[in-house]
Amino acid sequence: MASRTAPESLLLVQDLVNTLDIETGEDALTADGGLAAFLEPHELHESRELQELQELREALRAACLAHTAGTAVPEPAARALDRLLAVAPLVLAITPDGDAALRPAPGLRGIAHLTARIAAGIATAVADGTWKRLKACEAHECRWVFYDRSPAGRSRWCSMAVCGSRAKMRTYRARRAEPGT
Repeated sequence: MASRTAPESLLLVQDLVNTLDIETGEDALTADGGLAAFLEPHELHESRELQELQELREALRAACLAHTAGTAVPEPAARALDRLLAVAPLVLAITPDGDAALRPAPGLRGIAHLTARIAAGIATAVADGTWKRLKACEAHECRWVFYDRSPAGRSRWCSMAVCGSRAKMRTYRARRAEPGT
C-alpha cells in the first residue's frame, strides 16, 4: 500500500492533528512531556498555549474531514481557523535559488509561530493542488488524518484493511437486517 504520509508542506498539519487518538482518547499533547515532545522536533519550545494548540488541531481536523466528505468546513471550525491564522502573519521571502516562499513573520513565538508555519505549508499545498488530498478518516471512531495518494483522490478511510472493512461490514449487516432480505 502506498504511504499515507503527507508531503513536506503538509506534514506539520498531519503531525499535529494526529496527536489525538480519538478511538482511545489518548492525547499526546497532554501526556506527561507530550507537548514538549511534539514541539521540540519542530524547533519550538514548551508552550503555555495548549488550549489554543488543541483548538487549532481540531479545526484542522474538521477541514481535513471536509476534504473527505467534499463539503464546506463547518462554520465553528472555519471561524477558529480564521481567528488563529489572523495572529500568525506570513512574509514573502526570496530563497537562495531565487524562488519565493512564505515564512512566519519575524518575532513570532509559540503557537503563533507554529500556526504561521502551518499556514505557509497550506498555502504551498493549495498552490500545488495537494491541500485537498489531506483528509480525515471518515470513521467516527478514528478521524486519523492521512494523505490520499489514490489516482482519483476519493479515499475515505485511513486504512481500507481496518476502518474501510469496518464500515463495509456495518453496511452489509444493516442491509441483511432489513426486512425482506
